[in-house]
Amino acid sequence: MTERHLIALDLDGTLLKDDKTISEKTKEVLRKAREDGHIVMIATGRPYRSSEMYYRELDLDTPIVNFNGAFMHHPRNPKWGFFHEPLDIHVAKDIVEACRSFHFHNIIAEVMDDVYFHYHDQKLIEIFNFGHPNITTGDLSNYLKDSPTSLLIHTEEDQLKKIRDHLSDAHAEVIDHRSWAAPWHVIEIIKSGLNKAVGLKKAADYYGISKQRVIAFGDEDNDLEMLEYAGYGIAMGNGIDQVKNIANDVTLTNEEDGVAEYLTDLLRLK
Repeated sequence: MTERHLIALDLDGTLLKDDKTISEKTKEVLRKAREDGHIVMIATGRPYRSSEMYYRELDLDTPIVNFNGAFMHHPRNPKWGFFHEPLDIHVAKDIVEACRSFHFHNIIAEVMDDVYFHYHDQKLIEIFNFGHPNITTGDLSNYLKDSPTSLLIHTEEDQLKKIRDHLSDAHAEVIDHRSWAAPWHVIEIIKSGLNKAVGLKKAADYYGISKQRVIAFGDEDNDLEMLEYAGYGIAMGNGIDQVKNIANDVTLTNEEDGVAEYLTDLLRLK
């Protein structure tokens, strides 16, 4: 066997095909990697409730990074630790107030498995309903009672820069924010200093694996820190240019089993 590696997988656009399934080939390669002693984990922007099914499908027994590092736990080992670092509720409400000066469609606050919608939007509610969270609709200034794990601003493309510039000017020291790719023009906000790399380092330290033996796959800007941290930061062929530019290597797309192909070659899996 080659030296033991820690393999960190983003979900959407990376491990998952466009239809949100894991290919049989990728599942088989990950199974072989684990049989050879390598460790496989998920690092995603999704909450746990909408990533648990993939964790179970792969029969993982590792910690999982959710909300881009704002939440991390070990589903099979409660004693491992429970790391939850939400955004301060006062900052969240300041952002809600500031958004009244901009054009936006909705603001969504997630407090773990409680989801708050500023405006009622049945289509969005159906999207966020995976895992059956508790859903509340109403002005977040009044209805939001707890510090949110993440805050999402759904807006138009021409508003993204204006709102993000304001966030940087007003809250740079206490929040980190990034935008999703089309078709959803969304600004995602979490507590400052959090990202997938923070969670990945916790896992690497736990398993005693140096970052030189960490392999991370990603495709979007919420994967940047994780790919920079890993000894092998691998961009998907369908990834954005910014990810490809900082990656150590680029593999095939998520539709072409890019994760499986790269691991098979790198780890000499048979």
